[in-house]
Amino acid sequence: MDRYKPQHENARLLTEIDTVRSEIKDVYFNILKVIKGKDEVVKKLLIGIITNGHILLYDVPGVGKTVLAKTLAKSISANFKRIQFTPDLLPSDVTGVNIYDPNTKKFEFQTGPVFTNILLADEINRTSPKTQSSLLEAMEERQVSIDNTTYKLPGFFFVIATQNPIEHDGTYPLPAAQLDRFLFRLELGYPSRETEIDLINTFSATQPLETLGSVVNADQILNWQIVANKIYLGEAIVKYCVDLARATRELAGNNIGVSPRGAILLAKAAKSTALLNGRDYVLPDDVLYIIANVFSHRLAEAGKTGESLVREIIQKVVIV
Repeated sequence: MDRYKPQHENARLLTEIDTVRSEIKDVYFNILKVIKGKDEVVKKLLIGIITNGHILLYDVPGVGKTVLAKTLAKSISANFKRIQFTPDLLPSDVTGVNIYDPNTKKFEFQTGPVFTNILLADEINRTSPKTQSSLLEAMEERQVSIDNTTYKLPGFFFVIATQNPIEHDGTYPLPAAQLDRFLFRLELGYPSRETEIDLINTFSATQPLETLGSVVNADQILNWQIVANKIYLGEAIVKYCVDLARATRELAGNNIGVSPRGAILLAKAAKSTALLNGRDYVLPDDVLYIIANVFSHRLAEAGKTGESLVREIIQKVVIV
C-alpha cells in the first residue's frame, strides 16, 4: 500500500478531508430519508458531484430516478431546474434565446433553464438529436454560445439526466458524443421486498420530499471538488487507468473503446472515492469501485453488455 501513498503526509489536507466527509455524510443521510434501499447508488451520485461530472440515470419507469434527482437538489441550497424533454423541444428552450426589445431597440439574451446549478434533464432521449446537442457545450465547457456570444454557466453546474431503456417509440438514441459527457451511468433497479413495503408505508402516509431541507450549499460543493483535486494520484494508478482504457480499444470485435476523456474521468472519480473513504491517496480498489459506472456506457459490442466487457478487461489488466 505504501507505493500508492505520497512521500510526505499532508496534515492540513487530512483535516480538510475530514471536514468535507462530514458534510458529504450529512447530504448522504438526508437523501436516504427519501430514497430507500439504494445506498450505493446515492454514494456514487455524490462521487459524481465531488468529481464535477454529470450522471445518467438509466432504468425502467417508476423506480425513483426523478425522485432521486429532486431529493439531491433539495439537499443542496442551490438553484434547481427541470426540463421535461419532448420531441418538440427546441435548443433555445434549453439554452435561451435573444429577444428584441422595442424600447431599447436591442436584442437581449433571455437565459434558458440550463443556467442553473443542478439541472434535471428528464427523459433526455425523448428529444431530437439537435436539441440533445444543445447540452454538449454546457456539459463539457460550462458555457453556452448564442449568436457568437459566449455565456458562462455557474461555477457549480451538475446535470442529472434520466433515460428509460425499454421504450423506443418516440425516442432517439443518445449519440456517443453525448454519452461521453456523462461521468457515470447509474441504474437503480427494483427494490427488495422489505424496501418496497417500507416505501408504501412511507409514501402512502406522507410526502417526505416536501418537508426535506437543505444541509449544504453550492460553495461547499465547490470546496469538495477543490479538496478532491488535491488527493494524491500515484504514477502506478495513472498507468492503471490508462491501461484499462486502452484495453477496451483492443477487445476483439468491439465497436468503440473508452476515450481519453473516459480515462481522465476514471482517475478523477477514483480520487473522489478515496476522499469519501478518508484517504489522501488513491488505491486500485478506488478505481475498481467505480470503473463499471464510468466505462459501461462508453462501450458497445454485439451480444455483450458494457458491464460484461468491463469485467473482461479487469481480468486482463494488471497494475504494475
